[in-house]
Amino acid sequence: QVQLVESGGELVQAGGSLRLSCTFSGRTFSNYAMGWFRQAPGKEREFVAGINWSSSTTRYLDSVKGRFTISRDYTKNTVYLRMNSLKPEDTAVYYCAAGVWRGSGSIGPNYWGQGTQVTVSS
Repeated sequence: QVQLVESGGELVQAGGSLRLSCTFSGRTFSNYAMGWFRQAPGKEREFVAGINWSSSTTRYLDSVKGRFTISRDYTKNTVYLRMNSLKPEDTAVYYCAAGVWRGSGSIGPNYWGQGTQVTVSS
């Protein structure tokens, strides 16, 4: 069974930066596409960023392109989300997901982490 543990969420001022981490265990990390989703209060969970199994392809939500970067470290079984130029509208619980890479460029999640809160103050 895959386990995902996120960390790195905190309160930050607008314009600041954060790096989220998600540690993968239980199966072979390189067999899975990895992604980040987020859910703000009163809104549906949305795809934010994804990276395929080989790191050859990444995809981003339009509103975070140029500000967020997803990457993965196969030696640490960890996926990262670097978030720069944060905005109040980025405030949400961020979830790590492991699953399959979709032709649309998103992730079909099979496993979820517990989430980490990111709050951006104006």
